[in-house]
Amino acid sequence: MHVWAVHVKPLRIGLFTDTFLPDQNGITTSVGLLASELSARGHCVDIIAPDFPGYREVRPGVVRVPSLSYLYLPTYRLAWPGRRDFATKYDLIHTHTPLTLGMAATRLARKWGVPQVATYHTHIEAYTHYLPGMTTLQRRTRVITRVAGLHYRRAQAVITPTVGMLDVLREMRVAWPVVIPTSIDPQSLEAGAATHNPWPAGQRRVLSVGRLAREKRFDLVLDALARLPDAALLLLGEGPERSHLEAHARAIGVAERVQFLGVKPWEEMGGYYRWAELFLFASDTETQGLVLQEAQLMGVPVVAVGARGTLSGVQSGSSGYLVAPGDVGGLVAASRKLLDSAARHTAFAAQGRQFARQWTPGMVTERTLEVYARVLGYEVPGHGMLGQMPRTLTPGRESSFVYDR
Repeated sequence: MHVWAVHVKPLRIGLFTDTFLPDQNGITTSVGLLASELSARGHCVDIIAPDFPGYREVRPGVVRVPSLSYLYLPTYRLAWPGRRDFATKYDLIHTHTPLTLGMAATRLARKWGVPQVATYHTHIEAYTHYLPGMTTLQRRTRVITRVAGLHYRRAQAVITPTVGMLDVLREMRVAWPVVIPTSIDPQSLEAGAATHNPWPAGQRRVLSVGRLAREKRFDLVLDALARLPDAALLLLGEGPERSHLEAHARAIGVAERVQFLGVKPWEEMGGYYRWAELFLFASDTETQGLVLQEAQLMGVPVVAVGARGTLSGVQSGSSGYLVAPGDVGGLVAASRKLLDSAARHTAFAAQGRQFARQWTPGMVTERTLEVYARVLGYEVPGHGMLGQMPRTLTPGRESSFVYDR
């Protein structure tokens, strides 16, 4: 894919996110890479995020806002900003979450009269179980969708990583959804430090990565493992469901073939991917699923549930297989296809590397800069990807533009 560089004057840009380091997740990866790429192009970028008591900052340009612990997710921090926490006026505000910092950023954009771009990273409706009674209330009233819509409709453009999420944004009545896949840094992943082989000798090496939470459906990964007797599973991640998953592994007789290794530093992740033979993933709530891209980039064929964002994240039948949500039998059958055929596994590994390299951090940043240029009123070259967009973003008028392959 050719990248048309967007030339705009150096900007002061505020990237507002309710989750960032030391949390390791897709939003953290996306925001960190975007900030680095924008800075490399001469823009002045701040990442505004909640503070974490005792955490030592590892990168420049992060502005920490006072925060509180969150009752239902004790490892997360809920920002509690005051007026004095925002001394810098930005030329453009880009929100990455709709919680307290996202809402504060929206108010600042209106106060300063500057454009706001938002990215819809997380399928918010899938997280209602973290608030008692909210799942039932959402089902009956769509309250989460309506409240989130208030935030996203105030932005001049809303970016989401896959086509599969456009229907969610349209339900929120977002006028200008933009599809720009999130990327990862292939160089740092491939340079991951070598590790010893953590899998037991003689067992097929299955890997899964993610936050150990109910919506990620690692219980189904364990159920599939129970029907893959020659395989052992490595689970990288931490979260509120760990004790439940450990108990489930014992109950179905796979505890001796599962290792819960917790969260590993990004610098080590490439080493684990390098050892794995198969990546197994059962979440049906992803907006994209960056771990799928990571696995394929490292030549690990993927077997995953095909739903929402994952539908764009795997080339089913080429770089991996997608099965229906909840289909444990499908996960098992697809895994056997790859584990039982060396030729198929080699072909899928090569095709996965090629597929995952389609979107680089530089490409993602150039596409994002085109969005910035448009909402700031810059002329975008006619051959650019935004050349077909109307010159003005008229509220209430439905449209979308898609960069998704």
